Amino acid sequence: MSELPPDHSSEPDPFEEIVEAETQRDPDLAVIEAGSRTLRAQGGPPEADVPARPADPEVDKALREVEAELATRWGETKLEPSITRIAALMDVLGEPQRSYPSIHITGTNGKTSTARMIEALLGAFELRTGRYTSPHVQSITERISLDGAPMDAERFVETYRDIQPYVEMVDGQQEFRLSFFEVLTGMAYAAFADAPVDVAVVEVGMGGSWDATNVIDGDVAVVTPIDLDHTDRLGNTPGEIAVEKAGIVKQGATVILAQQPVDAAQVMLKKAVEVDATVAREGLEFGVVSRQLAVGGQLLTLRGLGGEYEEVFLPVHGAYQAHNAAVALAAVEAFFGVGAARAERLDIDTVRKAFAAVAAPGRMEVVRRSPTVVLDAAHNPAGARATAEGVSEVFDFSRLIGVVGVSGDKNVRGLLEAFEPIFAEVVITQNSSHRAMDADALAALAVEVFGEERVQVEPRLDDALEAAITLAEEEGEFAGGGVLVTGSVITVGEARLLLGRG
Repeated sequence: MSELPPDHSSEPDPFEEIVEAETQRDPDLAVIEAGSRTLRAQGGPPEADVPARPADPEVDKALREVEAELATRWGETKLEPSITRIAALMDVLGEPQRSYPSIHITGTNGKTSTARMIEALLGAFELRTGRYTSPHVQSITERISLDGAPMDAERFVETYRDIQPYVEMVDGQQEFRLSFFEVLTGMAYAAFADAPVDVAVVEVGMGGSWDATNVIDGDVAVVTPIDLDHTDRLGNTPGEIAVEKAGIVKQGATVILAQQPVDAAQVMLKKAVEVDATVAREGLEFGVVSRQLAVGGQLLTLRGLGGEYEEVFLPVHGAYQAHNAAVALAAVEAFFGVGAARAERLDIDTVRKAFAAVAAPGRMEVVRRSPTVVLDAAHNPAGARATAEGVSEVFDFSRLIGVVGVSGDKNVRGLLEAFEPIFAEVVITQNSSHRAMDADALAALAVEVFGEERVQVEPRLDDALEAAITLAEEEGEFAGGGVLVTGSVITVGEARLLLGRG
């Protein structure tokens, strides 16, 4: 018995509705714009899951109280390199992190995007997931996700209050109190056990061996590309940094290794041999076969551990995201035993459905048109180079204005040099974080890289956005001016709010 298609004859035509709404403009232009907007609605990226403040005043008040209490602890840039305190917390909580399998992710760039893709794939195969990532773009609740969605504020507060007595108990027994990140890690592991989840997808905060997340034994260890970042704590070469990151590779695990510098790859392979881990390497056992630009993203053919996956639509931009997708696919295949216990590929329709639903807030995210405003959280030279390449590939800007606000502990000159070839002008600003580099100090570096005539300083981010949009609009209504906001996750998150997202 065949199914008849549904009768949509009585439903409003979205194309006609949009055209009608544009009656005050030139009719031909209205039709053109309406058509392009309809295409974007059909082929554009999914809505990014960045939660706003709670609508309920009482819940919002409770969340603010929790945020204020967490803020009294060591921030994420101040740490004592050990897992002693988090291990003590897990002990008094009854080792919740042992109650589910996990996929553990380290690397320098691409960790959060890869985690989101892994989460989407696992969810598409009907597994209940928990995801723990950092930092957040706008809301602290983004860091802990259940079933593909950020934990709601009420549950976040309840989880904190549930473990608070145990946190205080551990605080009293240790030389140093648990840090902000350690408490959040404890909350995530407790929430995942309470849900309960079928699998946890966990991104390290920094490094690996002594990162607070490293009280789990990941069945799959994922290593995204390693480059120079946090060199004061992790090392001055990719190989030195890899030594610390290799700490997440546990006995008998499967290691999914993205393309790496030679010295970093050597360290990872040596560690795998030491703990009898199995390694799958991008470019050898898996990788990107082909990629084409598509409306709202890119169309990929990926080679996984079990075979090729053709016509996979990924609704995010940039070659680096295609490589993240290959890594994510291999990680999920390894989790399901593909390449070891079984040789066939995963169901391709399910894989396609999962990737088509991926969202990456703050990563090459378009938040405005006319002029186009793009947000990207690149915060180190390697990330900036990838973003510059992606912007050049995807957008045909005749004039691109940068809005840059960075943290003071980064390789700022390297980041500016990576963006110099694509920025016609740059507006220097700063975000509200105490870690933000002073706008004048950043401007002095920018002048050295761009020249004085290409640098404008607007310490307030709202003023910087307005200035950049004005500069982009100087190209004219129908020209190709654009704005890229970058330099820090915090800068991007605050810009997102100012531009009406979340």
